[in-house]
Amino acid sequence: MDANSRRYIEAALTRRIIGAFYETYNLLGHGFLEGVYENALALEMEAQGIGFVRQASLEVRFKGKCVGIFRADFLVEGKVIVEIKAVEHLLPAHDAQLLNYLKATNIPLGLLLNFGPKAQVRRRIY
Repeated sequence: MDANSRRYIEAALTRRIIGAFYETYNLLGHGFLEGVYENALALEMEAQGIGFVRQASLEVRFKGKCVGIFRADFLVEGKVIVEIKAVEHLLPAHDAQLLNYLKATNIPLGLLLNFGPKAQVRRRIY
């Protein structure tokens, strides 16, 4: 698969994930804890046939050695790390968290989804 085909597939996948996010947000609104949104988003992605691992354990490697393990909210089809928040506004620390996850795993694409008073989506590439 060439780079253009891969980008097209990943763009289509992120559109599907974002669509599931907005469907979830539109039905629930804001004000719940993050765990409620995680449960609902999992149900919506499952209903839409999007493959994912919830609370995926991913290793942080340093010089070829595992130095820690973190849990991503979702690892979608092995290609996209999805982190969800339920905060008033996304902060630079939230972006940094996602970028560090991408860097640590060599997964190049991530989505930061906020179920705050205003729905927010940030797409990050490492």
